[in-house]
Amino acid sequence: MTYAAVITHVQADPDAQPRLACAVDMARRFNAHLIGVAAEMIPPLAFDSGYYSVEGDWVTAMRALIETRLKEARKAFHTASGELEHERTSFACGMRLPDQAIAAASRAADLIVAGGAPRKHRDAYRDCAPAELAITSGRPVLVAPDKAQPLSAKRILLAWKDTREARRAMSDAMPFLEAAEHVTVVAVTPAVDADVAREEIDDVARALNRRGVHATAKLVETAHPDGFALLRQASLEGADLVVCGAYGHSRLGEWVFGGMTADLLSQDSVYLLLSH
Repeated sequence: MTYAAVITHVQADPDAQPRLACAVDMARRFNAHLIGVAAEMIPPLAFDSGYYSVEGDWVTAMRALIETRLKEARKAFHTASGELEHERTSFACGMRLPDQAIAAASRAADLIVAGGAPRKHRDAYRDCAPAELAITSGRPVLVAPDKAQPLSAKRILLAWKDTREARRAMSDAMPFLEAAEHVTVVAVTPAVDADVAREEIDDVARALNRRGVHATAKLVETAHPDGFALLRQASLEGADLVVCGAYGHSRLGEWVFGGMTADLLSQDSVYLLLSH
């Protein structure tokens, strides 16, 4: 299996360049088409001054600023993708909310490359949220940390919980899993559920081995399962990619109680592949 097309949100900002470099690397690795999309929307005015000519001038100025940034994004894309053959790249830009633009354009792609944990407040009119993309696009989302080394994916941690999302993530990640030197299937669970979880991860490891993937199972017992336990295991295994299902229960529950997805997205040490 492989990815035939990779898509990413393109910005000219310095902290967006690792994401673009990762997308170019994935296109090169899988001999895939690379799609770049630059999208930004004019934010609404926070107040009504009553002076419509002033507000009109503000909108005109914002539009000009966005158009300049979109042109800079186009230049950044062509510079970064210069090593790829011209027919293997395409670029589009426009004034639209970035999450919506990437989710819509992902109908032509197999993998979305998104940015990692933000170092500053995310602006929904300029930036994409990887969790939102995973939920709305129907495509796997590779989350690239902004300061990590290039992804090797030689050793991968497959986070397992017996849910639809975890099954989807394993299927979506198969191009990475099949190319890896070793995959560790990990379940983090309380002791009371350990026997059932061990049977599940053994089944998953056997299923991967039947596909030619070198996979083993590992059970981690803890009274308080969370994403940080998975990250510790990834470090112990020397894995730089964690594959997991995103939001295995309601997004409201994740928002109120945290949840593994939120834990994993809060870090910038490893790459994530999320599926919903």
